[in-house]
Amino acid sequence: MDKVRIVFAGVGGMGQMAHLKNYVILPDCEVVAIIEAREKLGKAVAQRYGITNVFTSVEDFKKANISFDGFVSAQQYRNQKNIMKELYSFGLPVLSEKPISLGIETGKELLALAKANGVTHVVGYHKRSDPAMEFGKELADQWKASNKFGNFRYLRATMPAGDWVANGFDGMISTDDPYPPCDWEPDVNYFENAEFNTYYDVFVNYYIHQINALRLLLGEDYNITYAEKTKTLLVAESISGKPAIIEMSPWSNTIDWQETYLLAFDKGWILIELPCPLVSNQPGKVTIYEDNGEHSTPIKWSPTLPHVHAMKNQAMNYIKFIKGEKSAKCTSDDAVKDLENVRQYVELLEKL
Repeated sequence: MDKVRIVFAGVGGMGQMAHLKNYVILPDCEVVAIIEAREKLGKAVAQRYGITNVFTSVEDFKKANISFDGFVSAQQYRNQKNIMKELYSFGLPVLSEKPISLGIETGKELLALAKANGVTHVVGYHKRSDPAMEFGKELADQWKASNKFGNFRYLRATMPAGDWVANGFDGMISTDDPYPPCDWEPDVNYFENAEFNTYYDVFVNYYIHQINALRLLLGEDYNITYAEKTKTLLVAESISGKPAIIEMSPWSNTIDWQETYLLAFDKGWILIELPCPLVSNQPGKVTIYEDNGEHSTPIKWSPTLPHVHAMKNQAMNYIKFIKGEKSAKCTSDDAVKDLENVRQYVELLEKL
C-alpha cells in the first residue's frame, strides 16, 4: 500500500498533540476521517489538518462506508470499554492510549473480544518507541545472548514526578462543546479499604508505563514481591528469578523530567534516560559502561540517536505494523498483565 489510511477516534488534548500531529506529517500515512463526539471540536481540528470526513459517532462513520486500514483511538482509559467494542467490529487494527482499561476484568473482556474479531489492539506505551529505549533494549538483548559482559543481574527504573508536558499542548485547539455523557468504567472493588481502590486507579494512570517497561526490559513476565509504606519502592522478580525495582517519585522536579532505566550486568551496565512524554524531536539518551577486560581501561560511551521523539516514532512503528513491516510494539495481552501486576502491588500495600 502506498499510504496507510487512518481514522482517528477522539481528538482532544492527547488525540491532537500526542498523536494526530504526528500522523498527518508521515508521508506514508493519510488520516481519512475523524470521529469526535464534540462536533465543533471535530470540525475545527479537521479544518486545521485538511481532513475531509468528520463524524460525531462510530455509527455515523460506519454508514459512510469509508475505506481505511486502521484506527487510532485517544480515549480516557475509563471509556475504553465503550469505544473499543465498536471499533473492533471493523476487524482492523486499533492503537489506543494506555492503559487498556481500569479493571482487569474489563481488560480481559476487551482482549477476548479483539481476538474474536481478528483485531490486533496495539496499546500505546510510547516509551517502547523512544529511540533510546529501542537501542538500549536491543543492546541488552545482545549482551544477554552473548554473555560478553557476564550475566544480567538487575533492573532499576527511577520515575520522579516532573513536568510531563513541556509545553506540548501549545497550539491545541479547544472549543466550548460540552463533553457528552459517558458510561465510564466504574471504580474497582478489589480491596476492602476504599483508599486502596482509589490508589489502584491513581497508580494505573501514572506508573503503568514503568510497570510495562519492566516487562519489556526484563524480556519476560514478573511478579511483584515487595511494597513499603511510603509507596516509594516496588520490588519485582522475573519468572527466571531476576530482580527489578521501580523507584516512584523519590524526589520531584518542577520543570525537568528524569526518568531512567538501569540494566546491570556482571561487567557493565546500560543506562536509558527518557525525556518527558510530550517533548518534540528529542530522543532519550543511552549511556553504556563496559568493563569486561577487553580494553586496558573500562569504556563509557553513548550512541548518537536520531532527532525523533517517542510519540512520532510510535506513529511510524504503527504504520509499519499495518504495512506488515514490523511487529506490534505492545498488544492487549501484555496490557492486561500490567493491570494484574498493579493489583499485586496494591495487595501487598494493603497488608502492611
